[in-house]
Amino acid sequence: MTRNKLILMLTSTIFAAMAWPALAAPSHYSITAQQIAAAVIKMGVQITPDQVTLPTDVVAATPAPLLQVHSLEPLDTDRFIMRLECENREDCLPFIVSIRIDRKDTAQLLAISSRLSPLQSAGSRPRPIVIRSGSRAILLLDNEHVHIRIPVICLESGAAGQTIRATDQDHRRNYTAQVVDDGLLKGRL
Repeated sequence: MTRNKLILMLTSTIFAAMAWPALAAPSHYSITAQQIAAAVIKMGVQITPDQVTLPTDVVAATPAPLLQVHSLEPLDTDRFIMRLECENREDCLPFIVSIRIDRKDTAQLLAISSRLSPLQSAGSRPRPIVIRSGSRAILLLDNEHVHIRIPVICLESGAAGQTIRATDQDHRRNYTAQVVDDGLLKGRL
């Protein structure tokens, strides 16, 4: 191989390696305080984005996911802790924020929080738990060309459609998967 061909091959390899992370990395979009405030306003409580505190950056797979309030608990006299999730559970993981509210809205938020439970999203009925923490299940990992079945142990309980964590039988690898039915989970490669 001539020296010029070797230099050309090394240069193209270096440029391809530099471009690879940009091509391989999935797109992530930040969830903003404005989007969270809009989810709270949908519940009937008027707040501004300035009243929302995100403890960390929260990202979604889509640019503007629809958010639902999953649970709501008072932190002190003028702050609530709120757990939110994307309507489409594949868009983002559940996350927690703090909201500062006016005292006049406290009673309304307490009434709303009493209607929400850990398994109930705003505006929906609770779904029955079909898989329990500690139970064994089969995890189906699929993509276009590969279909894998892995026996796993569930680390969380969940209803059909919910995303839970599971581990392999040796507890070496953890997975995030969607509950399909009793004893059956679905994930992506």
